[in-house]
Amino acid sequence: MESNFLTVVFLPLALFIIMVSMGLGLTLNDFKRISSEPKSVIIGLIAQLVMLPLVGFVLARIFPLTPELAVGLILLATCPGGPTSNMITYLVRGNIALSITLTAISSLITVFTLPLVVNLGMHIFMGSATSLQLPFLKTVMRIAVITIFPVAIGMMLKYHTPQFAAKAEKWVKWVSLFFLALIIFGLLLRERANVLPHFLQVGWVTFTLNVLTMALGYGIATITKLDEGNVKAITVEVGIQNGSLAFTVASTPAFLNNPAMAIPAAIYCLIMYVTSAAFTYWSRSFYLHFNK
Repeated sequence: MESNFLTVVFLPLALFIIMVSMGLGLTLNDFKRISSEPKSVIIGLIAQLVMLPLVGFVLARIFPLTPELAVGLILLATCPGGPTSNMITYLVRGNIALSITLTAISSLITVFTLPLVVNLGMHIFMGSATSLQLPFLKTVMRIAVITIFPVAIGMMLKYHTPQFAAKAEKWVKWVSLFFLALIIFGLLLRERANVLPHFLQVGWVTFTLNVLTMALGYGIATITKLDEGNVKAITVEVGIQNGSLAFTVASTPAFLNNPAMAIPAAIYCLIMYVTSAAFTYWSRSFYLHFNK
């Protein structure tokens, strides 16, 4: 997946629009919720920010991956949730407020942790064979520009023009996700000769990452005796990563500019919709029956 106009221009633009759509649904109270619901928020953040990168490192070591694919997997596991996880939480009738809070806070923290974790992954799996790294300060600023800054724009629109924001949120989120889907489809179409090899390379490991983290999120939330809505929210937030952010960091010249590292994120973006649909069906059809 070589870098081209889609990855250089349209992919960051799509991510920017997606993050604006997330900001349209946020208020300052979402960031304050950690004081009113500390248990759920802290459990979710620990699972996202500590457990997920560890799972990424373990899977990268277990599965037979090239060094670039291993780092790409770690990058994916380090990314926070995103608007997709908020949407899926809504579909499974989970705690939307908790989902949005976890996405917002983890997105802020990940701006700083992502370059550190990815550089550690490159050191472990690529060693002295590469001089590639993410400069900490530049990476923090660049990720902030395509994540925190657009979220702030969305929040300001919601604060100053709440009626417009309420109407815009409904269509901007779907348009942005559709836009992203078109970009990924276009990239896969251009690389159609390599799609099957890519699936064979990372399909099972990205599927394992997706399902295993959802299972771990569900298990942790259940063991800590959270209520049904919070269990669903944490399951989705821990199990669904911001694949568009991982793809952008891996493939664009502003960051790693390494198309091979973007392969896990690209395949993951396709797989997560299938697993999310399955979880939505299970949650809405059987969850209440099993928890009577």
